[in-house]
Amino acid sequence: MTLFGNREQAFEQMFVHDEEARFRALARRNKLLGEWAAKQLRLTGAQADAYVEETSRSVVAAVVDERLVKQIHADFEARGIGQSEDQIREKMSELMAAAIAQVKSKPW
Repeated sequence: MTLFGNREQAFEQMFVHDEEARFRALARRNKLLGEWAAKQLRLTGAQADAYVEETSRSVVAAVVDERLVKQIHADFEARGIGQSEDQIREKMSELMAAAIAQVKSKPW
């Protein structure tokens, strides 16, 4: 294989690795978000587990993120919990940073 071919293959492998890491980080962030929201909603046991599972299922970003924000906000409003959509988005950003750190520190 040529030097150019080797470099191209290395970049492709790096891209695949980065996308896998991004996917794992989003999945982890959504799980952390579900755990945080369940705690805010004072859910326990099977109810909390089901809430976390439902939140964790969505791993595609952008559109799903906004749906998660709106769903969690609606759940909070139904229980009288005063969290704005912006506060939820801020928490999502905070949890994404934590998820990235966790994914990077975990050997795959």
